[in-house]
Amino acid sequence: MKNYILIVVAVFSFAFAKAQSKSNYVKENYTKTVEYISMRDGVKLYTVIYAPKDTSKEYPIMMQRTPYSVRPYGEGEYKTSLGPNKFMMEEGYIFVYQDVRGRWMSEGDYDNMRPHIPGNDVNNKKDIDESSDTYDTIDWLVNNLPNNNKKVGQWGISYPGHYTAAALPEAHPSLAASSPQAPIADFFFDDFHHMGATLQSYLMAYPLFGYQSEPTSESWYNDKWDKLRAAGNMKDGYDFNLKIGPLKNVTENIFPENFFWKQVAEHPNYDEFWQKRAIINHFDDVNHAVMTVGGWFDAEDLYGPLNIYKSVESKNPSNKNNMIVMGPWSHGNWARERGKQMVNHIHFGDSISTFYQKNIETPFFEHHLKGKKNPQLPEAYMFDTGAKKWEQFTHWPPQQEQVSFGFGKNGELLINKAGDKKQEFTYTSDPMKPVPFRSEITPVTFTPRAYMTDDQRHASRRPDVLTFQTEVLENDMRLAGEIEANLEVILNNITDADFIVKIIDVYPDDEPNGAYTPKDISLAGYQQLVRAETFRGRFRNDFSKPEPFKEGKKTKVNFPLQDILHTFKKGHRVMIQIHSTWFPYIDRNPQKYVDNIFEATESDFTVGQVTILGSSKVTVGENDGIEKMLPKMKK
Repeated sequence: MKNYILIVVAVFSFAFAKAQSKSNYVKENYTKTVEYISMRDGVKLYTVIYAPKDTSKEYPIMMQRTPYSVRPYGEGEYKTSLGPNKFMMEEGYIFVYQDVRGRWMSEGDYDNMRPHIPGNDVNNKKDIDESSDTYDTIDWLVNNLPNNNKKVGQWGISYPGHYTAAALPEAHPSLAASSPQAPIADFFFDDFHHMGATLQSYLMAYPLFGYQSEPTSESWYNDKWDKLRAAGNMKDGYDFNLKIGPLKNVTENIFPENFFWKQVAEHPNYDEFWQKRAIINHFDDVNHAVMTVGGWFDAEDLYGPLNIYKSVESKNPSNKNNMIVMGPWSHGNWARERGKQMVNHIHFGDSISTFYQKNIETPFFEHHLKGKKNPQLPEAYMFDTGAKKWEQFTHWPPQQEQVSFGFGKNGELLINKAGDKKQEFTYTSDPMKPVPFRSEITPVTFTPRAYMTDDQRHASRRPDVLTFQTEVLENDMRLAGEIEANLEVILNNITDADFIVKIIDVYPDDEPNGAYTPKDISLAGYQQLVRAETFRGRFRNDFSKPEPFKEGKKTKVNFPLQDILHTFKKGHRVMIQIHSTWFPYIDRNPQKYVDNIFEATESDFTVGQVTILGSSKVTVGENDGIEKMLPKMKK
């Protein structure tokens, strides 16, 4: 027994020592220094530098700019890992982290999606933006850090991904490689909005972005959640948000001093305020290597990576080093490895993040920053979420035949066949009893994620959800590329409505559970959400000029869903659902047209009938709907 105890102690001691050695890797191999780097207008940005202790050679610089803190602060306090992945940390780079202007230890005022100012004149001390701050930072780094090879790379996930993208225009000559990951491209289509609808499920995120602070190493927003917590029982997000009532109650009672909420509430349309914050409009003359990364099940930023890649591609046809990677991940999950890759209930494979980090991300930066052998990465490295395997494409979206879905009687989904124009499908939409976006009771969270592969049987059983499905597929069907919904609708008793369109993979009734399927879940007959989008109908002609519907009049409502790469396997079915509420993921449209939904009252919320005509369709391989609804962008 004594020997057994000694063996157990020895094993635990070895495991602890190994973990301790791993956590000390950064401290053992890197030297940390702190600099306050002056921007051209005199504002100083807090910058932490981790340089390899081996000074016998030169290293490229890898930089991340963030509003989420470069912690840990304090002399002798080190991060436990550096860079985008462990392989790059072990290869050796000079890693640089910077608190952006107005956040944490940096000086200045904070501005969400600070407007880009074209030109980047270094002699102009007044006109600053994220590109100029990045330029000034890089300029200081390459001219002051010892042992750097004058080449700089940058990366970031989510908001740091936006700051990476914001540095693409007017880039510093030393910037050789950029990887915007889950980047925000435009706040009217990413994160806080989807196609004109506001994400009420993001209420907990506003304290982070809606208050200014002095330079500090402590969070300044913790008490800003108090009024939200006091609004009700946060264990049931559906009931909690319904009891809040109209969004004007948020303005008056929960976030009366939150400047970002105020901006969102005062700018419900795609006006100049949002247009000038869209970095996606400014990607002219991007001449260095760009690898945009995203997750097919990213509930926060799916629009951003797909459209930033496409914008850089279309505006810079001579840039042969622009690529995109899309994997089976939720928000940012490619940066962490849990062994099995799960999104909610669905397993997509094992060690997928490690594959990406080792075979895609690291070779990309090693080649462009260190001059190592060209890994010959494809233009588009995309994961098929149905076949559950990687595919390589020479361009995205791929060139292939369009697949269209029409709507037939008795819930039949027609493949490459138009529905009967005389057919009408009607449901009653009640904003006081909205369709829940989850199949289970879920608490109020920072941002929702798991719903992206959720079982949709709870929705298909509701009378206010139209459900159409194909016959059982006799062969595999791969859907790849852009998607557009072309609806013809009639509204009665209401003058506004939202339209949610979902593409769903219906599993066979005898589908067995997988090794990692949760015990309380059955995959038999599972209706897995693959792609969905919501659209606020008032913006059907122009996102900057909303207009009411005329009751009883046939009206076209066309809008894009985000891209897809999914093989529906033999024995499965394709399902499409259409409805008009999706709560509390998106806010409730009163359905009585009001100029600003943030100012709507209880009496504005109206029950009405929505009719989808048989001439409607959803097409994969087509998407020209959004461009004609965008105003001419102001730069």
